[in-house]
Amino acid sequence: MSHEPISLSQALDSFDALWSPRIVTRVNDYDVRVAKVADEHVWHVHDHTDEFFQVLDGELLIALREDGAERTVVLPRGSVFVVPRGVEHKPSSPEGASILLFEPTGTLSVGDRHDALPAHVDTTTGHGL
Repeated sequence: MSHEPISLSQALDSFDALWSPRIVTRVNDYDVRVAKVADEHVWHVHDHTDEFFQVLDGELLIALREDGAERTVVLPRGSVFVVPRGVEHKPSSPEGASILLFEPTGTLSVGDRHDALPAHVDTTTGHGL
């Protein structure tokens, strides 16, 4: 990892793939990832870690299944939200968005358990820039 400033807009400009996070740097044993997203991801859960989302551009919706109920949080540009470990969730963005994520290094983008994976969802622990 570089010990120089990193432009998130340049990092995002360096790829086009949707739902395919890129690792921009690491903080201790956490990846700082950026991703371009559009349409729907899949229902999934991270059993052992929380998941931090920050919306850099656009709007992100995160559907949550918790305590026997389903709800959706709406994250406009500049918003942050943490999905607690063990909570089933499905991010989506009808109009498209750019997001920043903090996850422990090695965390799969589709969690520990997930629905069937459509072709547009990348199963990765993060790609390098």
